Amino acid sequence: MTTPLLRPPRKNPLLRTRQMNLPPGARSRVALGLTAAAAEGHFRLQTCDDCGTVQYPPREVCHQCLSAALRWRPQSGAGTLLGSTTLHHSNELFFRERLPWRLGLVQLDAGPTLMVHLHGEVGDAPQRVRVGARLDRAGQAVLIGFPNAESAPMADDEMLREMTSDPQFRKALVTDGKTGTGQAIVRALAQAGADIIWVGHAEPWKKTGTGLDEIAALPQVTLVPLDLTDGRQVAELAGAIGGKVDIVINNAELHRTFGIGARRGTDVAKAEMEINYFGLLRLAQEFGPALKGRSADGVAGATAWVNLLSIYALSNFPPHGTFSASKAAAHSLAQCLRAEMRPAGIRVINIFPGPIDDEWNQHLPPPKLAPGALAHAIVKALRDGVEDVYPGDVAQEWLERWRDNPKVLERELAAGG
Repeated sequence: MTTPLLRPPRKNPLLRTRQMNLPPGARSRVALGLTAAAAEGHFRLQTCDDCGTVQYPPREVCHQCLSAALRWRPQSGAGTLLGSTTLHHSNELFFRERLPWRLGLVQLDAGPTLMVHLHGEVGDAPQRVRVGARLDRAGQAVLIGFPNAESAPMADDEMLREMTSDPQFRKALVTDGKTGTGQAIVRALAQAGADIIWVGHAEPWKKTGTGLDEIAALPQVTLVPLDLTDGRQVAELAGAIGGKVDIVINNAELHRTFGIGARRGTDVAKAEMEINYFGLLRLAQEFGPALKGRSADGVAGATAWVNLLSIYALSNFPPHGTFSASKAAAHSLAQCLRAEMRPAGIRVINIFPGPIDDEWNQHLPPPKLAPGALAHAIVKALRDGVEDVYPGDVAQEWLERWRDNPKVLERELAAGG
């Protein structure tokens, strides 16, 4: 059984801060197909269209019939553990600091035999297990053998916690607590066991209802002034709490409707860019180095950065044209942030929701994503260790159409569908 995680002791300020050593991260281009699936929480293996063989490790051609017609298809992961071993020595620095480390050989029902990391609740061979793909601290896919029957403290497994960003006992910053979405995120983090939640609020003189007062009453919550358009304020907040934050959730956004011709001037578009793009840039410049410096700081070290983007970032939605453009710019910047944070083992998670059920989407017909559902998707992404999340029916449909043919989707959206 997995030992439930206890609240970590306070850090001794006299001890040096550990620096992150990453696991081996080299992968071939074809093997990155496994990583691409794991980044969205899926376990896929190459399947031959000609003979139906499921193969692992990834190859350029089918090992059975030499066909190049290979597709990455979802797998159940069901299989049998054939044997296991425990490493007590390794030449890799990442594993040397985390020994002992348990590995197993699993025969999948689909055919291939895999070498996997073993969850602590998996017993001795032979027994049935379930294989899943996760991203390690280097951002590459690894395979993990899980027990068939899950228990409550499974996420507390030391090996699994190294590969996820569970909010339990961690300290988080939510950049905007004035919106219904931000308040739902704060409640979800508190329910997930976050230790401290700093909640930003711009223009504190503006009264926006009782929601902010309600979350401020939670014992984990501390309100902090944060206006992402004010570089000095962002820098001051980073100086005050940057060395303590483990998870940054940037949900601050400015959302206005209309495209190019329906509104004169550039003031609204500039305001959207000022928060949606430049706000993310200011936040990353100030908080990014602090997170990178604490990424190896024990079981509750700095671990993740979450960006609330939009499915409109993939293909412009003309009725919300300038907003879509600002989110597309933020998406590109988030990819740069991910590349810069990866060497420190910090996971950058991008959330691409469809229309959220708020005041700026009140004229859009259902289905719309409830703020509580979005908050649940963010916490689940942190716990599962994924990189890209598309919550809601609309986002899933748009993603499927975009992957099928981006140009067709552009034409459909231009025609209003």
